[in-house]
Amino acid sequence: MTRILLDTHVFLWWRLGGGDLSPAAVTAIRSADEVYVSVASAWEVAIKQSLGRVRLEADFEAGIADSQFAPLPIQFQHLRELAQLPPLHRDPIDRLLVAQARSERLVLVSRDPQVLAYDVARVVA
Repeated sequence: MTRILLDTHVFLWWRLGGGDLSPAAVTAIRSADEVYVSVASAWEVAIKQSLGRVRLEADFEAGIADSQFAPLPIQFQHLRELAQLPPLHRDPIDRLLVAQARSERLVLVSRDPQVLAYDVARVVA
């Protein structure tokens, strides 16, 4: 059973039609048994919206449901995993996504080289 977690940019690209995604990422998303989008990604987008750096046409949560993906809440076990990560990347949201993927044994779909530097199952977006 394939279970994947989308990095924030991957989810946004998917919502825009997926044209920026690699064929491997598109295949992984389409063929996965379960696709998750972290609540941390919603948090990241909310921060970027408040700074005027991102504009969404639809509600983030509704976009998850419309895509038939599942929201992944932040759990204490994710934070314990986060505390164990080496300091390869300073972005707290990206580090949390890595921790969630590792803790939940999810394949992380991302194009961010700093995220992909972690020891985590991955598909390059």
